[in-house]
Amino acid sequence: MRVRAISYQLSAISVWHRRLVTRTTVIAVTVAACQGRAEPPAAAWIDATATLDSATTPVYEGNAPLSFRFMLDMRRGDALTLSAFSLGAHSGTHIDAPQHFIADGASIDQVPLTALVGPARVIQIPDSVQAIDAAELNRHQWKGAERVLFRTRSTSGHWMNSAVFHHDFAYVAPDAAQLLADAGMKLVGIDYISAEQFGAPAPRTHRTLLGKGIPIVEGLDLSDVPAGDYDLVVLPMKVRGHEGAPARAIVRHRT
Repeated sequence: MRVRAISYQLSAISVWHRRLVTRTTVIAVTVAACQGRAEPPAAAWIDATATLDSATTPVYEGNAPLSFRFMLDMRRGDALTLSAFSLGAHSGTHIDAPQHFIADGASIDQVPLTALVGPARVIQIPDSVQAIDAAELNRHQWKGAERVLFRTRSTSGHWMNSAVFHHDFAYVAPDAAQLLADAGMKLVGIDYISAEQFGAPAPRTHRTLLGKGIPIVEGLDLSDVPAGDYDLVVLPMKVRGHEGAPARAIVRHRT
């Protein structure tokens, strides 16, 4: 009888456990649904980072050139492969921290993750537009977005994969930068290596955004990222006390 009692108790515990697991699963699914969507697979992420290559990566005039070399190389018979990189802080896809133009602004290692991870809206700017001014910005649905990334003529021309430096890239005009700053934007991004007009008499766009603590992501590769709403993760190298650093940027569609 005692054996039967123990068997019955174990059976009851097993049933209770199955019910608990089922309820936990239901709760988890419900929470995910309340958050807006189920988690997509890792394959849903899109790489929005320009590949660093001294033969194909554009360098802003006056910035440090790119250099990548193998100190040791197994293809040459060495026991291991070991590389050395030399590049500027604003090479390829990179982030400008406030310190870039604000004397007491945060350095790249102090930029909060809350600015670099979260919802972002990709806005398609016509190829005919070079200056993304307030009038052009207001032709698009940017209000309510936490972060905006501009997809411009630079993407159409594949300029982030061309070593030729193009002076006529699309840029964010100071009046548009002011609208974005006043709206409390967390981050602004663009698909060429500067958000400022080439040869601008003063870096007003940078000072407006960085002065409000808004990091700027420059040099994005948005070739596979059409206009729409995305999750964004863009993480710079964590270099203490400097004004910018190369970054890896990935996005995925929000449903």
